[in-house]
Formats: sequence, C-alpha cells, structure tokens
Amino acid sequence: MTSAMERTRKLPWPVDFYRSAVGKKWVMAVTGIVLLGFIVAHMIGNLKVFLPPDGGVAELDLYAVALREMLYPLLPHTVPLWILRVGLIVSFALHVHAAYSLTLMNRRARPTDYSGPRDYLVANYASRTMVWTGTIVLLFLVWHLADLTWGIQPMAPESWEHGAVFANFIATFQRPFVTIFYVVAQLCLGLHIFHGAWSMFQSLGVNNPTFNKWRRWFAIAFSAVITIGSIAMPIAVLLGFRGVG
Repeated sequence: MTSAMERTRKLPWPVDFYRSAVGKKWVMAVTGIVLLGFIVAHMIGNLKVFLPPDGGVAELDLYAVALREMLYPLLPHTVPLWILRVGLIVSFALHVHAAYSLTLMNRRARPTDYSGPRDYLVANYASRTMVWTGTIVLLFLVWHLADLTWGIQPMAPESWEHGAVFANFIATFQRPFVTIFYVVAQLCLGLHIFHGAWSMFQSLGVNNPTFNKWRRWFAIAFSAVITIGSIAMPIAVLLGFRGVG
C-alpha cells in the first residue's frame, strides 16, 4: 500500500491532475477552445469560395497558398502550417481521450440509466448526445481529409487534382450524397459545439447564475453561426454555384 502511494506521488503534477475528473474537464475545455478557434478560422477561410477571383485565380486557392507560405521566408515553406497541424492533432487527441475517459468514469459512477423522465430531462439533449455527435464528427473528419486533402478514391471526386482547392471543392459538392453527408455532419458538429461552448465555462470554474444566461445565448449564437456558415457552401454548390466572376 505504501509503495503504491509513493509511486502515485512521484507522478508529474500535470499527469496526476489529468488523472482526475476535474483535470480531464479542464483539458477538454482548453483543447475545445483551441479546436473552436480552428473551426472559426477554417470556416472563414472556406467562405472565400464566394469571393470573385483575384487576377484570374480563385480566392480559395490564394488562401491555400497563403497557408503553405505562412511566415516565409522567416521559416521554410509549410513549417508554420505543420506546427499548427501538430498542435491541432495533439489537441484533438487529448480532447477525444479526455471525453472517452470521462464517459467511462461517469458510467462507473452511475451504472444504471436515468431512472425517470425528470432525471432524463435534466441531462439535456445536447449533453446526452455528445458521444454520438462526437463520433459522427470524427468520422466526418476522416472523410473530409480523404475527400479534399488526400484525394483518396472513392471519397474524392474523379477530377480531384492536388493543389486545385477551389476546383476540388466545387467538384465534390456536386455529388448529392456527399453534400447530404456534409450537412448532416455539420449539424452534428453544431450540436456538439453548442454543448461544448456552454459547458467549457463551467469546466473552467466560471459558473454564476447571472452569467449563465449569457453563456447559453453565446453557445446558441456561436453554434448557429458555425453551422449556417458551414452548410451554406456545400448547399450552394449543389444548387448550382460554380464561382463568382
């Protein structure tokens, strides 16, 4: 018993903190903020699909080039982009692991389902479906990368071309099944973001009755903007949008 306790004390503080439920909630909140920041930036960048070409080159393609040449020549090509990618991968992995670990901890603490309708309503729909919406978003992410980044068949359109971001974007969303899948995934992401944006403040210790009202409206507005902005693009292409100018 003593040796086991001594081994536990020798764990580094960040590891020991992460082993607790509070630590996992903090990690979920902090990594959630990082991922939300990326989602906002990603959506804003993709909305350039609606802008007219600059010098005959699609704004979306110029945006992709700018990402690859970020901070060049101070740093080599794509190095800052890969630093961002690694940070996002680590944040995403920690977010998923913390969510999975918390789910297991909650199931051990409550081995049975909600006992009655009142208890069932206490856990709102968004929170009760976090595991499912998170899983769908994860599957969507794999498809999204295979479809538009890696060009893996049969996910990507037959006309997929490396570096032709705008053309690939238009080609993929001309396929009804792909557009429907993207829209469903974005709706799930919106629901996931709503609960995440609402709960991350509480996870970080910001929980005041006066502030909670604004916290809920923030979660609604934030998730709505992301969802509408994200589904507008594939729906527009499916309905016939092929570019401006």
